[in-house]
Amino acid sequence: MMKNEQLDDELELEEYRNTENGVMIQTHEKVNQNLCGEVIKMEEGYVELSLETIPDMLADEVGLIHGGFIFGAADYAAMLAVNERNVVLVASDCQFLSPVKLHDVVDVVAKVRHKEGRKRNVHVQAFVLDIKVFEGEFKTVITDKHVLKLKLLDEEEQKSGTPES
Repeated sequence: MMKNEQLDDELELEEYRNTENGVMIQTHEKVNQNLCGEVIKMEEGYVELSLETIPDMLADEVGLIHGGFIFGAADYAAMLAVNERNVVLVASDCQFLSPVKLHDVVDVVAKVRHKEGRKRNVHVQAFVLDIKVFEGEFKTVITDKHVLKLKLLDEEEQKSGTPES
């Protein structure tokens, strides 16, 4: 990559990370907002996204949108509501309440409801017009390092395949 292209990419990323409210997006910066929702409003502990459903999300020829895209938008909203560099999803309890179809606009709202140490519980709801189509609780953990860079087992456990007693 040429130096100018790299600089342009860094400037675009910086523009993307700054929301209109002045809150800087600190996590999941490379998420494709066409597939996970565009940030509409962002405050500390709170986010609103808008997801316009597109043909790439179709599950069938009738126009049903695959639920994974709705879940993905909800997960993305939860991560942004926490907005810590190294936040990861560890569990969720959710319900799909109504189907979503092609060209629906899904409005997703996420709010941090509970903080305990590095843990955050985020309540997420999604609507098409006034119809609630999704609701869930997302349990997240903030880690010291990127989840792919964590040393989850010490070296002896990795070599032997069993934990030390």
